Amino acid sequence: MYLTARHEEFRARVRAVLDALVGPAGASWERDGELPRTAWKTLGDEGLLGLLHPRRVGGTEQDLFTSVVFLEELGRTGFGGCRAAVSVHAYMATHYLATARDPDLDRDHLAPAVRGERVAALAITEPGAGADLAGLVTTAARDGDHYVVRGVKSMVSNGTTADFHVVAVRTAPPADSGPRGTTGLSLLVVDARLPGIATEPVRTLGWRSAGTATVTYDGVRVPAGCLLGRAGSGFYQLMRGLQLERLVAAAAALGGMDRCLEDTRRFLTERRAFGAPLADLQAPAHRIADLATDLAAARQLVYHAAWLYAQGELPATECSMAKLHTTELACRLAETCLQLQGSAGYLDSSTVARIHRDARAATIAAGPSEVMRDLIGRAVLRAPAP
Repeated sequence: MYLTARHEEFRARVRAVLDALVGPAGASWERDGELPRTAWKTLGDEGLLGLLHPRRVGGTEQDLFTSVVFLEELGRTGFGGCRAAVSVHAYMATHYLATARDPDLDRDHLAPAVRGERVAALAITEPGAGADLAGLVTTAARDGDHYVVRGVKSMVSNGTTADFHVVAVRTAPPADSGPRGTTGLSLLVVDARLPGIATEPVRTLGWRSAGTATVTYDGVRVPAGCLLGRAGSGFYQLMRGLQLERLVAAAAALGGMDRCLEDTRRFLTERRAFGAPLADLQAPAHRIADLATDLAAARQLVYHAAWLYAQGELPATECSMAKLHTTELACRLAETCLQLQGSAGYLDSSTVARIHRDARAATIAAGPSEVMRDLIGRAVLRAPAP
């Protein structure tokens, strides 16, 4: 009821593109710690970096389920770092530019990003603050027709390759009354070539091709015209954007689980023990049955949240549920599949080992599972009685 024949035709095309692009090169990107410029250009030329973006900047304004299909296929490549890098670029950092509708920023940043000529990063997390926006301390002080940015951002995906960053900053001190995080926050587009920016690559457990970095802004002078929306509106922009982020994370996780389960099914079918394929044994068959059932249920949860979002709602609880359930399931599924593949799965070079490493990152990014549970719990406990 969610996908049409057109969506499935699109899936086949995207799968062919990603198989040709990521399949032969993904392992080298993992070693290099980032995606090369040629990969971004290929994705842009194929129209895959602007599926939700407006036609005014070269996007195609497709329906949300076209993006869900793309994200599933991106996850299905089996390279979590690649899926993180592309997701941040196409659905997170550039999302805030698209909603700002600023002609100059569209021309200088968004349109080239859709074409794959400029790479975008989203810089929110700091060494002392992540999901708790109230703890953000990076400042942007107004000085004439510029903002002067000072602070440090950590765990910035695409940080090593980005041409521009969408940065959460404080343009005003927090108000004495009310939740601290709701006041004084703004979003700035910062050109990565400006003086005062230092980037340090960070090695992580998984998502190794995501170009993760710590970025320091030391008195960076950013033109005031690079402010996204009104000064002080950053908290509300982020709250809306985070729902899309969580939906994106959930959809990509579905694809990663599809790949993991398919690789394990192939292994169990081909590997023999006790005179028969492992797939003929009841113990592994039952574990696969449970995983396939859980994955089917997760897909319905994600699709339902996407459908609500596509209707123009802001289904914060449903997006949190989809993100929580799907990313946590991805960890359990990867662990079980690694176990079922035995010593072959435990090799560092195996696909399931990489998926196992990558899976945990998705439970942390865009709000960790603990925060998702807190948000869901509050929504359920405070809901009016039926």
